[in-house]
Amino acid sequence: MYASIARNPRAVAIAGAGGGDITYSELGAVVAALAAAFQDLDPSPGSRVGICAGNTIDHLLALLATYAAGKVWVPLNPRNARAELDAMIASTRPTIIVAEASCVARFSSTPARLIIAGNDAREAPQTVRGLMAAWAGKVPLRMERDAGDAQIIKFSGGSTGAPKPVVQSLRCVNAQADGIRDFFELRGDDVNLIAAPLTHGASCFVLPILEMGGTHVLLEDAKTAAVLAAIAAHAVTTMYAPPTLLYALIEPTNTPRAGVQSLRHVIYSAAPMPPQRIRDCQRALGPVIETAYGQVEAPQIIAAMRAHELMIEENLASVGRPSSVATVSIMSPDGAMLGPGAVGEIVVAGPLLMSGYLDKPEDTARTIVDGWLHTGDLGMIDERGYLFIRGRLREVINSGGFKVFPGDVEASLARHPGVAECAVFGVDDAKWGEAVNAAVVLQPGMAVADDELIAWVKAELGSVKAPKRIWFLERLERNAAGKVSRAAVRASLG
Repeated sequence: MYASIARNPRAVAIAGAGGGDITYSELGAVVAALAAAFQDLDPSPGSRVGICAGNTIDHLLALLATYAAGKVWVPLNPRNARAELDAMIASTRPTIIVAEASCVARFSSTPARLIIAGNDAREAPQTVRGLMAAWAGKVPLRMERDAGDAQIIKFSGGSTGAPKPVVQSLRCVNAQADGIRDFFELRGDDVNLIAAPLTHGASCFVLPILEMGGTHVLLEDAKTAAVLAAIAAHAVTTMYAPPTLLYALIEPTNTPRAGVQSLRHVIYSAAPMPPQRIRDCQRALGPVIETAYGQVEAPQIIAAMRAHELMIEENLASVGRPSSVATVSIMSPDGAMLGPGAVGEIVVAGPLLMSGYLDKPEDTARTIVDGWLHTGDLGMIDERGYLFIRGRLREVINSGGFKVFPGDVEASLARHPGVAECAVFGVDDAKWGEAVNAAVVLQPGMAVADDELIAWVKAELGSVKAPKRIWFLERLERNAAGKVSRAAVRASLG
């Protein structure tokens, strides 16, 4: 950001913020003022700032000020339940919490200094706007920090257990930013739409865009009409979106969207997208769909795929090639590295890795072994170097003595023209030990019988991997990050 301020201080850093644009020069001044205020509230280097807010200008400014003050950002998703937010705050112990007035009731009272964000904060004793005004013209003290010092504490998705606090160091965060910038070849004329929550994947694109001198557009209301209107109004080039957001944008399918010709990068992650849905997105938004694979423990850019690669049929089920900041391999249960085409656990090394789980040394030691992060994901790398995910290690189904990878069955079901989404899981069975079950959401207006889907998978993968039962649902259970949770789907069926 600071290099961009020096290069082009009059360039627009944030467009349409509160009815006007914020230039890089203005952004630098208000972030410096807020960072100085944070240091005054808590002079301790490396202390933590929790932020619980939607996609507002105050949220983005508080995030950047946290970095500038030499403090650690703790994202608190307003969509989480009160018990979850209380647990996150208790485990990370922020000394400052920035929250919108509407979010304050979502967590219990804490010893942290509470700063109210947003336009409805006028009557609060301390607000983001008030601090920026009071400290205008001030700059924060420079904090000397090591690459291994914490920069972010995010929580794992909890798809296979309770979410854990993940410490991402300066090295990790910088590697992520460098990896995204280089892989997607971001440019100074990029306009990035922040429509997905800043508390999650959308935050990964904040620093790369600012480093290149690009522009951010914040969108609080991520409904379809508002997203499409923002793309057209600001000539958006870049957007991160989980599949659920893209599905909303492309309905009805097979209809190209007007006003999206400026798009160059529409990057999805957080969950796999069936090949047919990828093609639907390409038809609606253009040949601009890209993907990335990461975890909180190795954020966003373990592997990724550019738009031209995703136009190739054999790549539709892949998450792409390893990035420059991650070494990726496939490991057998006995620790041996496997060759092309072999299925095993995806392991990752390099600067992208987390430091560990906060105050959980045993969990850290089980997850990072000899420098390799054990992702818990099963996958394989083909002869071309493309990575394919086969499912979660803990979710492998043992049916009749055979191992069934849920991802294989889901990929087969997703190729059926009547299937919109699906989740595959094992159910205890007296005969098979575990029986393969599938929960399926059909395409709108489609009618498909369960025996047709079972026969479809049987023809593609064989009888062992074919579901013994199909559950037809209107929607699939998701976690707070919007990712389909196989465990939650299974639990919802009783």
